[in-house]
Amino acid sequence: MANNKSSKKRVHIAERNRLENKSYKSAMRTLMKRCFTSCSSFLEKPGEEAQKSVVANMNAAFSKIDKAVKRGVLHRNTGAHQKSRLSAAVKQVLEPSANK
Repeated sequence: MANNKSSKKRVHIAERNRLENKSYKSAMRTLMKRCFTSCSSFLEKPGEEAQKSVVANMNAAFSKIDKAVKRGVLHRNTGAHQKSRLSAAVKQVLEPSANK
C-alpha cells in the first residue's frame, strides 16, 4: 500500500484513469457491435435506410476509436486493426449490393 502522500495520490489518479479508460473501451466495443449488427440486418433486409444506418454506425465507431487512440486508451496499431475489421465487414456487405 502507499506510504507517502504522493504515492497515495498516484494510486487515486491511476484508479480514476482506469475507470475512464474502461468506459471508453466499453463505448467503443458497443459502437463496434452496433455496426456489425447493422451490417447483418442490412444483409437480411437491404434498403436505403439500412445502408445509411450501416454507414452512420461505422462513422460513429471510427470516431470513438480515433478518440480512444488520441487519449492513449488504445495503442494506435490496435485502433487501426479495429478500424480495418469494421471497414472490411462494411465493404463486404455494401459492395455486392452496389453491383446488383
